[in-house]
Amino acid sequence: MSKKIILAVLGTAAAAIALYFFWNFPISKNGGIPEMAGERGIKAVVYKSPTCGCCGRYVSYLEKNGFKTETVITKDMNSIKKKYKIPGNMESCHTVVIGNYFIEGHIPIAAVDKILEEKPKIGGIALPGMPSGAPGMPGRKLESFKIYSLLDGTPSEFMVIN
Repeated sequence: MSKKIILAVLGTAAAAIALYFFWNFPISKNGGIPEMAGERGIKAVVYKSPTCGCCGRYVSYLEKNGFKTETVITKDMNSIKKKYKIPGNMESCHTVVIGNYFIEGHIPIAAVDKILEEKPKIGGIALPGMPSGAPGMPGRKLESFKIYSLLDGTPSEFMVIN
């Protein structure tokens, strides 16, 4: 084999490995070091119904972003929504509890990071419904994600992710 062919093969392999890490590990804010599962060490309890498939994909998303997850399967999701004062128009298919906050639905990690960093005096945040392209949901993103903060069931805009 010629030197040019060997260098081309090695260059292609290096590029493939770099792309693998770029696509599979989210970049953290701590100098661009990829966050590996469990790095944050923050517990996230996910309440979901036994029949939901997309909730499992959201659990994987949380784990890829460094959260330690515990899944609680319940047939009574209404009691969870009631406990955290999540109004019907703000509901999604699962509810995650991280510390003192609830995370309702398929919320991107940027919004989760914001609530954990800023520690606002709210109950939690919600992305109503199950929008296409949101973390854990199939399809491509069709619109901006409007995320609401909830305090005692009253919503207000928390952030918009374009």
